[in-house]
Amino acid sequence: MIRKGKKIPKNSINDDTDNVGLTYKLSGVDINAGDALVNQIKPIAASTHRSGTLGKIGGFGGLFDLKAAGFVDPILISATDGVGTKLKIAQEMGRHDSIGIDLVAMCVNDIIVQGGEPLFFLDYFATGKLNNIEATEVIKGISKACLQADVCLLGGETAEMPGLYEPGVYDLAGFCVGAVERKNILPSNDLNKNDVVFGLLSDGLHSNGFSLVHKILEIKKMKIEQISPFDDSPTIGEALLKPTKIYVKSCLKAIETGKVKALAHITGGGLLDNIPRILSDGLGVDLYSKAWEIPEIFQWLASTGNIAKKELMRTFNCGIGMVLITSPDHASDIQQILIENGESVIPIGEVVQRDNNESVVVHD
Repeated sequence: MIRKGKKIPKNSINDDTDNVGLTYKLSGVDINAGDALVNQIKPIAASTHRSGTLGKIGGFGGLFDLKAAGFVDPILISATDGVGTKLKIAQEMGRHDSIGIDLVAMCVNDIIVQGGEPLFFLDYFATGKLNNIEATEVIKGISKACLQADVCLLGGETAEMPGLYEPGVYDLAGFCVGAVERKNILPSNDLNKNDVVFGLLSDGLHSNGFSLVHKILEIKKMKIEQISPFDDSPTIGEALLKPTKIYVKSCLKAIETGKVKALAHITGGGLLDNIPRILSDGLGVDLYSKAWEIPEIFQWLASTGNIAKKELMRTFNCGIGMVLITSPDHASDIQQILIENGESVIPIGEVVQRDNNESVVVHD
């Protein structure tokens, strides 16, 4: 409100002690750089279009047609996630081409466990000062993963926030929406004693447990540039950056049979905390750790960090990135479908009756 009797100087909107006209760019935000990035990624995003996709990158929101995607009575499923402190390794290594794969994988794998088909993905990229080369590499990884999962990169947001993020640092978040026909939602309500628990093998750590990894490296005074002591990767950093495996297409093929009862994405909380999320009351799971070979990277972390077995099992995936449950009658067929679609699949346990609080018991 303007008070009576007060005259406002003609050019007061630009007045300051140095008589400098401020701009958004002087505050650290370059709109032109953001626009240039959008133009760079438009063809990348366009390459991920699938049935149901409407519109294009650059609008105020993304549009998707469920009917065109073939759904009759759909229930929407949404998931959001990030890649945690794995980002720190990517930034220290100057490797930005795979972290986008992790971002998509963490979301689409969560959609599939509900029995649904992931449909479209949006990303959020936040940084102190936009580096278009780095950002484009990240988005290329996102696009590559979207193609693996048959998901459309429908949109996203790039936020330049000087003062909140240090130079050279960025953060990522991802958002995915999928759909499932109402009658096909998982987990089903017919889980029974003696159902077979399959483990689908992982590709390393995926995107969980990295804060503990950083702590071990710090205590042992090890650098990510050192030669990897646990696999054939040239360095520790490159071994740790192996992207999260995407299980969408293989699991959808298994789900199409109608014989899959439940799926669990093994992320934070490991096998011990994620499997109980899909179990009915009064049921538990017995796992047999000798059924699969725990990869050397997890063994190295356990011995180097003096990590107890239970702590290891509830922090890392320990070589199992996805769990699938089916009846004994259909186990052989489901296993064959998964193998034909590129998975390494091992029976790792069974469903049991259990009324105590320890839902998952690991046997040697």
